[in-house]
Amino acid sequence: MGTRPLSDGIFFTCALPSYTMLKEDEIYRSMISWHAVASWTWDAQDETCGICRMAFDGCCPDCKLPGDDCPLIWGSCNHAFHLHCILKWVNSQTSQAHCPMCRREWQFKE
Repeated sequence: MGTRPLSDGIFFTCALPSYTMLKEDEIYRSMISWHAVASWTWDAQDETCGICRMAFDGCCPDCKLPGDDCPLIWGSCNHAFHLHCILKWVNSQTSQAHCPMCRREWQFKE
């Protein structure tokens, strides 16, 4: 494990991979250790917008209309978002828009 100072009192620690020579032209790498620093999961049945994280039955952060007055939009991947949230998301993408949840190419569900 390697440790090096980044600045006064702050150190960066990492586990370095080990290398084993198996053949003359092949090098295989094995991981010594791995430490997750964060974990994020999403319940597909959740009743909140995946972009603004507001409940669908609450107020949309853009139009301020209560639940049923702000339309929900589903993608072909079956993820649902507030209309205003997904339109902003799609328009902010520089290339082909992708679903913010599953990263599939975004298409509005017919």
